[in-house]
Amino acid sequence: MKVLFHLGHPAHFHLFKNVIKKLDENGHKSLILIKEKDVLRNLLEDSGFDFHNILPEGKSSGRLGLVKDLFKRGSRILSFCKEHKPDVLIGTSPDISYIGKFLGIPAINVQEDDAAIVPLHAWIAYPWATQILSPTSCDNGRWKKKTITYSGYHELAYLHPDHFVPKKEIVNKYIKADEPYTVLRFVSLNAHHDEGISGLSDDLAVKLIEILNPKGKVIITSERELKPEVEKYRIPVNPSDIHHILAHANLVIGDSQTMSAEAGVLGTPYIRFNDFVGKLGYLEELENKYELGFGFTSDQSEQMIAKVKELISSQAKDTFSNRRKLMLKDKINVADFIYDYLINQEYHKNKN
Repeated sequence: MKVLFHLGHPAHFHLFKNVIKKLDENGHKSLILIKEKDVLRNLLEDSGFDFHNILPEGKSSGRLGLVKDLFKRGSRILSFCKEHKPDVLIGTSPDISYIGKFLGIPAINVQEDDAAIVPLHAWIAYPWATQILSPTSCDNGRWKKKTITYSGYHELAYLHPDHFVPKKEIVNKYIKADEPYTVLRFVSLNAHHDEGISGLSDDLAVKLIEILNPKGKVIITSERELKPEVEKYRIPVNPSDIHHILAHANLVIGDSQTMSAEAGVLGTPYIRFNDFVGKLGYLEELENKYELGFGFTSDQSEQMIAKVKELISSQAKDTFSNRRKLMLKDKINVADFIYDYLINQEYHKNKN
């Protein structure tokens, strides 16, 4: 079988990397398309996977640029599919849905954000997708009938204990793993679905650093430029090593959905500070059912700071490790689920 994976974000590399490895080990062929985004290309290059970059120039700016890029990516994926003739397309991109429909190739859209939060994606992708794979915590609205659900999260495709064991020696390349430290994560919040969403400001970061410094080291990872007094805490980290750092941290604070969820499934307490709080099913489940993290909107900075002080004054890590064990009892190895789904060709049951 020849499977085409479309990756548009570093998290998508992690989501599918173990599926790709297993397919290749069992004699199948994986084709990988990417678009330029953050450290995605670096991750692919480090992995040794062959890939083709369909948008090496990066995305265009503004709404007009969004439409232009949609057509640009679509035409390039179409040409690639005509040349390489994959049996199935899979990814999080809306492009594979309409290209698959046009070419008569099953197209599987993998998504964990609720449809109401990514309405443009849902509007472009879901009507044409053969099937949608989503966690049970995700609400795909009117497209629920073509959704195959599973008990898990994207992050459990690569951070499930079957796939990932944290290593102190990797952390020690950057910071002493046995000494307390907190990770601050800043994202750019410039995607089309981020419009009107606020997160951690530099001024708030300064306050957090003042609180955190007496309790241990602060390290920063960021997609955006920061004030000099904040920037000095940034540590350049090989993208392949970041999960080891998250796993051994005492606390992770940021405005990233993905890194918050990654910390949560690793059993590291996290605080998520942005205006998506209360709107995303999978993070609401991690925070409210399993109590693996805490979410605060941008108008709740005082409550957020109070929670930071509470967590750094307690021995929270052991408590969260036990909560993680309870979560893992309920959840599956998502990479194995996706592999079995592809091999068993479940997607042929719903082509309309």
